Formats: sequence, structure tokens, C-alpha cells
Amino acid sequence: MRLYDTLRRRTVDFAPLEPGHVRMYNCGPTVYRRSHLGNYRAYATADLLRRTFEFLGWRVTQVMNITDVGHLTEDDAADGRGEDRLQKEAQARKLDPWEIAREVEGWFHEDRRTLRILDAHRYPRATDHIPEMIAMIEALVKSGHAYVAEGSVYFAVGSFPRYGALSGNTVEKLDAGASGRVEDRAEKRSPHDFALWKRDPKHLMQWDSPWGRGFPGWHIECSAMSRKYLGDTFDLHTGGRDNIFPHHECEIAQSESVTGKPFVRHWAHCGWLTLGGEKMAKRAGRIYTVPELVEQGYAGGDIRLLLLKQHYRAPLPFRTELLDEAKEIRKRFNNFVQQDRPPGPPDPKAVEGARARFRAALEDDVNTSEALAVLHELMTAVNRTGAGAKEAVAFLREADRVFAILDEAVEASDAEIERLMADREAARKSRDFKKADAIRDELLRRGIELLDTPQGTRWRRK
Repeated sequence: MRLYDTLRRRTVDFAPLEPGHVRMYNCGPTVYRRSHLGNYRAYATADLLRRTFEFLGWRVTQVMNITDVGHLTEDDAADGRGEDRLQKEAQARKLDPWEIAREVEGWFHEDRRTLRILDAHRYPRATDHIPEMIAMIEALVKSGHAYVAEGSVYFAVGSFPRYGALSGNTVEKLDAGASGRVEDRAEKRSPHDFALWKRDPKHLMQWDSPWGRGFPGWHIECSAMSRKYLGDTFDLHTGGRDNIFPHHECEIAQSESVTGKPFVRHWAHCGWLTLGGEKMAKRAGRIYTVPELVEQGYAGGDIRLLLLKQHYRAPLPFRTELLDEAKEIRKRFNNFVQQDRPPGPPDPKAVEGARARFRAALEDDVNTSEALAVLHELMTAVNRTGAGAKEAVAFLREADRVFAILDEAVEASDAEIERLMADREAARKSRDFKKADAIRDELLRRGIELLDTPQGTRWRRK
């Protein structure tokens, strides 16, 4: 398989360190407000990568963190000075930050299930891993990569010569562009040093540490949690493009300074979801949430297809017209696999050819647009000739292990459906239209759509 590596800035061969087993870490939600659709592009991309690896026959261990303390209000505040988002929300709502975090975390799981995102194997919370963070910070102080200043602990960026390799933001470039961008703090040795542990008596979430009461910086959280569950070196780290700097750059510096080993073997970052040409973000203005779109009549599968049908590294514009288009495409797929058609002659060669091309598209940096085109072409050929329909339907269900856009099969048996249809027809003949409508609604609730035609009533799985 070939995958674009952000660190190397090119597409490279991807193979896990342990043959047949991919260990991946995904930057997860900051649980202070409900995640919006722009956030879910990154989570859906992580899910796509995992499903692709599993489709190709690899076992996957997936870890996605829950950031419930320490995240900054400004994404580019590399020095760690920004205000904690959860702290700010708790103060604004006059609520306990722990209560807000658990509520928003619940919303995240609700929304990702709506989008058919698989459960990660672990969702570690930052607040549950303070001892691991403190241990790493102690090691960094001991080795001279970090220093204590007025109760806070900072990573000395100048102690790590490779700083900037991922993002291109080397110390020299940061120095050249620092005028007016980073406000220095008197206790810091360099304006580019970032906080590992923060002292702030006004902060609502505090823990004891060797340096006094305080709370962790954002970056150290992911280093500690990924190391605990995936080891010193693992295969793949993902996130949005906005995570490249400072977050992922700082993760590399502090992790490799502790272990002396490569932190991550491959980095993958998805493009932004854009609205009006700008990144969809809370501070930018208009955002869309999953429940809001569901309320407008879109299914989770429709939203998921919108997020996946364009290559994951490309910017993805959001417009309701594009969501309508995704809804129609998904309807076409579902109608194809549910269609009650007469059996046609088998055509295994066509399906095997489609399977090979589909796999090749996935192995080419997860080219979803090409993979979907292969499926469209196969459906068109079957609809034109009638040959190979049974094999094609089976393959589309196989391919849906990656895309997860087909409706789930209904458990009701054909005999049960026919019995309910007969009861409905009897109710209609006796002019008990209320009962007839109730039966139709019950079948629809169970995913069965009735089609009243001049030749009689037919049904199909919706």
C-alpha cells in the first residue's frame, strides 16, 4: 500500500512495524462544545483509514484521545499561553468543567455512531493520565530538554535540533517571523518554548505535581497516552491539517526527547472542510453539527458519504447541494443492492475486475473517488446487461466494509413481510384505512418500503 506521509512530503510504501498489525493514534475531540462537521472530517478520515487497513487484511489497534483539559483557545499558540477551552466554557456557563466534559463526550459518541464511525479500541481521557504525563515531564527536566520556571514547566525547543521537520516551522523560520506574533513571557528562555505543565491558581482543574499544583499542557497529553497504549514507536498518527503545527510538531519533540526513538513512522493529515472558501471553525462563524443536518432530513450515511467521496487530503467544500448529491448517490447504491430483479447470467470476470481496481484505488493513498467510480461503473454495466447482478451485489456489500453507506439488512423474514402485506390488503378491502396505514408505517419503520402499482403491491428493503 502507498500512503502520503506528511513528514516525508511524498507518497511512500506503508507497511506496519509488526507484520499484519497497524497501530494508529488519532487526535480526537476537545470536549467543551459539540463537535461540528469540520471536526468530523478528521474523525471520518481516521475511520476510513482503519477500515481500509482491515479490508486489506491487516489487524488494527486504534486509539483516539479525549481532550478534557489543557486545550488552547488559539490553535497557533505554540507557547502554551492560550486559555483552556473547557475552562473558558465552564466559566461562561457557570458549570463544573467535569460535568461539561462528560456531557460533550457523550454527544461525540452519539454523533460518530450516527456517521457509522467504528468504535476505537480505546478512548483515553487526558484527565485519567496525569501520572503518565508527569512521568514524561520529569524525564524531560532530568535530561535537560525542559526546565521549571515559576511553577510551570517548559520544553526547550532549542534542545531538539529536528524541531520543524514535520511542519517546516524551524526555530530559524519562527525567529524570522516572530515579530508581533508571539508574546514573550519573562520566565521563558525562548518565546518558542512550549508549556508542559502550567501553574495558574485560577484554573478550575488542578493536580498535584513535583512543581506544585497545576495542569498539563495540550501537547504532552497525546504523547503520554499514545506511548502508554501503542508503545514508544507506532505506525500512524492522524489529524487535521491544523494539528500539524504546533501540536504534532511538539509531540514529536517531547516524545523523541524522552525515548530516543522515532515517535511515529507515518503521518497522515486530512484537508479542511471549507465553508465559503474558509475553514469551517467555531471562531470563523457559521458551523454545522450532525444533529442539525439530521433534523434537515439527511441520514448519517448521507453525511458520511459527503465526507469520504473526495480524496481525504483535498479541501472539501460544504454546500447543501453537495450533501443532496451525496444523498442521491447513496440512494442509488441502496436501490441497486435491494432491487428485486430476475436472476441474470453470472459474470464473475466483471466483478473480479472491479474488485481488483477497487483494491488498487484504496492502495493508492486511499483514492476514494476512484474507488467509488469503480462501483458506479459496475452498477451501470449490470443495469445495462443484467449479467452478474448477484455477484455485483455481493461485492458492493463487501466494498461497503470501507465506505459504510449501505443501509443495514432488515431482520424481518420475507414470510413475515408477506404476512403483514396480506393483513394490510385485508384492512384496505374492509376500508379500515387506519389499520392499513399503521401496517405500512410499521413496515417502513423496519426498513421495508411498499410500492402500490396497477399490478399489485410490491416491497423492497429501503
